[in-house]
Amino acid sequence: MKLTLNNFKPIIYILVSFFGYAAQAQLVNIESKRMHTDSIRFVLNSDLLFNYTDNNGEYILQIGSNLTTQFKSKNLKSIYFLLGNVNLIRSKDEDFQNSYFLHARFNQKLSELVRFEAFLQNQNNQKLTISERNLLGVGLRLKILDKNGTLAYFGNSYIYEIESVDDSDQKFYNHRNSSYISLNQSFKKYRLDITGTLYFQPLYNNISNHRILSQFKAEMPLTKRISFSALYNYSVINFNSDLEDNRASNVSFGFTLNL
Repeated sequence: MKLTLNNFKPIIYILVSFFGYAAQAQLVNIESKRMHTDSIRFVLNSDLLFNYTDNNGEYILQIGSNLTTQFKSKNLKSIYFLLGNVNLIRSKDEDFQNSYFLHARFNQKLSELVRFEAFLQNQNNQKLTISERNLLGVGLRLKILDKNGTLAYFGNSYIYEIESVDDSDQKFYNHRNSSYISLNQSFKKYRLDITGTLYFQPLYNNISNHRILSQFKAEMPLTKRISFSALYNYSVINFNSDLEDNRASNVSFGFTLNL
């Protein structure tokens, strides 16, 4: 049987679902990316995926890279956090995924309950209505509950963003509010962690133009080396303009091997 690109399309869509969702979404849940390292001052996690397949001149190229790193000051009150990823899945005739995402954040502990945060972000994805998004933000993060394995945070930030639409050569300069609430419950008896996060990001002068992201994540170790995780995302991008609204949902399951 002769293999063509059509034989690989189902596999490509699965790869996009597992490796490319974070970069596809115009809203990214930074809460799920935070690194809780207690007194460890420096942490670096990175991975690189490269794959090239050629069958009778029809090729598939896949490149994926993720980087997450965090540095804490000597008194552990200042945190510098950097997150980045690149995803490319390309064939001879079509790009199934072509995107990158960069996020840098500074966190300063003001008290046991209050943190100040400032952040920069740049993301690009030619497959989305908003093909490029740049933003600068400042705000506060509050720990509202820490008891019996339950952690809850509330955050509110001001965001200045610049968004580009390649199809129409439009640019939008927005002042946006970003609020989120994050709840984590740890069931030590079952070694199960469940995290839920809800974001709401409206324009200050037009609340109908808003973004909503909800995410639920469950993690459970099966053995000392293998863990199971389940993730559900739902996002709504309401432009309140001539642009078509974006709605997306994603469910994924996976296993992690810890060596």
